[in-house]
Amino acid sequence: MRALIRLSLFALLLLPLAGRAEFLEGVEYTRVIQQPVETGKKIEVREFFWYGCPHCFSLEPILEKWLKTLPKNAQFVRTPAVFSERWAVHARAYYAFDAVGITTKMHPAMFYTMHVEKRPMSDADSIAALVADKGGNRQAFLDAYNSFGMQASLNHATQLAHDYNINSVPTLIVDGKYMTNANIAGGYDKVPKVLEFLIKKAASERSAAKK
Repeated sequence: MRALIRLSLFALLLLPLAGRAEFLEGVEYTRVIQQPVETGKKIEVREFFWYGCPHCFSLEPILEKWLKTLPKNAQFVRTPAVFSERWAVHARAYYAFDAVGITTKMHPAMFYTMHVEKRPMSDADSIAALVADKGGNRQAFLDAYNSFGMQASLNHATQLAHDYNINSVPTLIVDGKYMTNANIAGGYDKVPKVLEFLIKKAASERSAAKK
C-alpha cells in the first residue's frame, strides 16, 4: 500500500511537467525591447548568424528543414552579425549572394566549406573563388560585394544587432519582441517548436490588438 501511495504521489508531481503544452517566458524564450518588423502582415522570424560560428552551422540544417514547413503567416529573415572585420567580410558575402540571387546555393556552401573543409574564407577573393567553383559568376559576386550600397546593408545589420542587444549567435527574434536560441530552447532540435509557438503567440497578440 505504501509503495502504491508513493507511486501516486510521484505521478502527481509529474503532472505539471506532462501537462505543460506551452513554452514559458524566461525559460525557453525571453522578451526583448520591441522593434519594428520588416515583413508587413507576416510574422517576422529573424536569425542573427555568422558563417564562422559552429553553433550556427549545427542549427542550419534544422532550420532549413523547418523552413520547408514555415507557417504561411510567417516570413524568415537572415541577418549577418557584424562584430568584427572578419565577420564583416562574411556579412558582405551574404548580402552579395542575395544581390546576385545565389543565396540558396551559396549559404549552405559557405557553412560546409568553413566547418567541414576547414577553409577560412577570410577575404573576398577566396569567397569569389568558391562562388565560381559552385557555378556562379565570380565577377558579378565581386561587383555586388564591393558595391556602393553594401555599406548601407552592413550598417543596417549592425543597427539591428544593437537594437536587439545581440551578443551571441545564432539568435532568433520573433515578431520583433521574442528571443530564443538553442541554449534556452533546450537544444538545436527544440528551436523549431519554440519558433512555432512564438509565431502563434505573436499572431494571436496581433489579432487581439486589432480589436
